Amino acid sequence: QVHLVESGGDSVQAGGSLRLSCAASGSTESIYFMGWFRQAPGKEREGFAAIYTGPGSAVTYYTDSVKGRFTLSQGDTRNTLYLQMNSLEPEDTAMYYCAAGTGQRPRATVYDPAGYEYWGQGTQVTVSS
Repeated sequence: QVHLVESGGDSVQAGGSLRLSCAASGSTESIYFMGWFRQAPGKEREGFAAIYTGPGSAVTYYTDSVKGRFTLSQGDTRNTLYLQMNSLEPEDTAMYYCAAGTGQRPRATVYDPAGYEYWGQGTQVTVSS
């Protein structure tokens, strides 16, 4: 089992920045992928950033909607995942979720929620214009 706890959500003005954190505990050696997802009211949960954390070098993935604005990084122990969000827009307003996967579930892409076994409870990000 893996336990995930997100933090760092807040209310900011458009153009501002936030850094979200995701702390993983438990059987973290089984994690090969971690991702950030967000869900706005009335919309489906969407993945937008992911990182391969298995053996070898880490590899990051970003959708076009956040590329150049959001950046993933890991803590020293690789059990903490950070999401630096810059140039925030009102369209970024959502509940943000951290997820972790072992790589054993089938998925269409690294942004597919079905590919992740473990989820945090979410942290709210609100961007006002």
